[in-house]
Amino acid sequence: MPSSLRARRRRLTFIAVSGAAVAGVAAIVALGGGSGGSAPHARPVATASSPVSEATPDAQQKSLLSLARRDAKDPLALGRSDAPVVLIAYEDFQCPFCGKFARDTKPELVRRYVDKGMLRIEWRNYPVFGTESEQAARASWAAGQQGRFWQFHDIAYAKERPRNKGEFSSARLREMAREAGVVDLDRFAADMQSNAAEVSVMKDQGEGYSLGVSSTPAFLVNATPIMGAQPLSAFTSAIEKAAKEARR
Repeated sequence: MPSSLRARRRRLTFIAVSGAAVAGVAAIVALGGGSGGSAPHARPVATASSPVSEATPDAQQKSLLSLARRDAKDPLALGRSDAPVVLIAYEDFQCPFCGKFARDTKPELVRRYVDKGMLRIEWRNYPVFGTESEQAARASWAAGQQGRFWQFHDIAYAKERPRNKGEFSSARLREMAREAGVVDLDRFAADMQSNAAEVSVMKDQGEGYSLGVSSTPAFLVNATPIMGAQPLSAFTSAIEKAAKEARR
């Protein structure tokens, strides 16, 4: 496909998913100011009928809580679909701060909260560093189609990798998939290049853009934003506070 046509299709897809992400939403909160990858032109978005300035705190919170998909069959999620707290993570596989979160923080959150049914983690692909980031995002989705997303995630983030230097080339991604236990590598390669993979990534990007996510990693703990690779205590405090609020 010519690059100009592909770019046009991506812009049209972005417009469609961004519109869907904000339809009926009373308020959108900008998530910005973190350390990591930058998403150009990210900004809060409001519909003409419900500008941000008219939002009430309750409507804003309800809008943010509604972003949790809670799909029990979502291969890009960890934990019970009915967990009282959902952590949504907008991340890029080439972002070093995302890698730090994956190695240092996520395993402890899984042990303390996911395994006990308190927390659900929902991944959103938010590639901001260009072609290799986009390839890695589609590859992670493809691994998820065979139930190996989180294994792929852990291998991709196992170490800090030089950005846009071939670490996420098609050949290396296939090798990561093999290491992650993806059984059918030919299917993986086809899924990675499929329209379904692109639509899934664009849906996640549209959601992040609609929120004004300006860098990675960005997180929502129920309705509480957390930017950057914050210390474990920032996440535990937000999770425990959200769990208490959910019990009221």
